[in-house]
Amino acid sequence: MKGDGSSPGGSPPPAPPPLAFGTGKKVDHVDISTKPVGKWNTKNLALRLGSDFLSAASAAVMVAPIISIVDRSIMENASGRATLVASLHSSLKTLLLRPHSIIFSKPFALIFMLYGGTYLTANTLDTATSTIQNKPATHVTSGTLKFAASSAANVGLCIYKDQVFVRMFGPAGVAPRAVPMASYALFTARDCMTIFASFNVPPILGPYFEKKFSEDTKKLISGLTAAQFLAPAAVQLVSTPMHLLGLDLYNRRAERKGNFMHPSLADRWAAVRKNWAISTAARICRIVPAFGVGGVVNFKVRENLMGKLS
Repeated sequence: MKGDGSSPGGSPPPAPPPLAFGTGKKVDHVDISTKPVGKWNTKNLALRLGSDFLSAASAAVMVAPIISIVDRSIMENASGRATLVASLHSSLKTLLLRPHSIIFSKPFALIFMLYGGTYLTANTLDTATSTIQNKPATHVTSGTLKFAASSAANVGLCIYKDQVFVRMFGPAGVAPRAVPMASYALFTARDCMTIFASFNVPPILGPYFEKKFSEDTKKLISGLTAAQFLAPAAVQLVSTPMHLLGLDLYNRRAERKGNFMHPSLADRWAAVRKNWAISTAARICRIVPAFGVGGVVNFKVRENLMGKLS
């Protein structure tokens, strides 16, 4: 029977090729039944985790000497042990003449722990993601989870480091005491501001710089790169006073004298204002190795090692 859509033998005609959704174009049939579902990329997993650690350690070793020296100088300047310049001069001289006394010191170990732990957190999160999502070992993630994990590690370890530093380099001749909760709160606020400026601000500020930069400037530095250095450096103008106030609350215990507390808020603000400029400059100088050099070394070493393991 003609016109009934049947083939001569009575069987239905083959179905036409499907159309790509929303295009009207014919596409070949794809068999998805053989596609692995839920498969993890566990190839060389132990070696990949070892590479995560080695990358983080390499970056931390690079930045720890100078950052430990700068942090010590700020602490000693705030406590009155030594001026910032004198402390820097003494520590840098020691680094040049007796580097082992710096490298095997407690301040170095604390800074190594701080940045090694931060980089390792980010690295292992990348490895976990590439494993679970079956992606190449070189895969690098970005987004809220990585930011939150890295920030939590950095802030927590930095607060621990600071409460040790403030007791090590507090006022000379004064027995170490417990760090006040107000100091912990100020240190936390300080670090949150730096993390926010380092990770959240550059993607917003970068495009603005890109529009303002001339073509010659863009050949030297991109808008995003400029923002990655300028944003965390600029926020030190605001976060450094928090740091100094947290140190002052430890260095000078509040005591009641008559109807007034000593030192007063005015006294503390005077101490903060006195050291504001030089401490801000020092903290800006530590930002470059901490969030620039260290991040680049960690990324490059990990990229190279993971490339060999893929």
